[in-house]
Amino acid sequence: MSYYVGGDLDYSAILGDGKRYFYGLFRDDEGTLFYWKIDNLTDNATYTVNNPGLPENDFEEFEYGVDYFDGRLSEDHSRPYSNLAFDQYRWDNQNINYYMNSNGEFVAVVNQSYTYEAGQQLS
Repeated sequence: MSYYVGGDLDYSAILGDGKRYFYGLFRDDEGTLFYWKIDNLTDNATYTVNNPGLPENDFEEFEYGVDYFDGRLSEDHSRPYSNLAFDQYRWDNQNINYYMNSNGEFVAVVNQSYTYEAGQQLS
């Protein structure tokens, strides 16, 4: 089962309760952290919730507006749904931007934009 977020869907049902933004996180096998943000009013991007694979490895409880934070098992950090594209995802009405500042601190700003300068490096 392949659910997806974004694109040409009608989001009027979820936007009524303030779930405008979709945020998704996952870590690859090398440990690199990836982050997706979709503005359901302006972005035309589409992200698949379940990657291709055996149907029994799909996450079937995807529901618009409902958060998911259990993408890794605490015992061994394995993924209970190997097809699930995100280890965690959430919906929010806040436009949250994340970045690393010049001191190497992880910063989240709400309803503010942030643009990296060309060649910006962390100290």
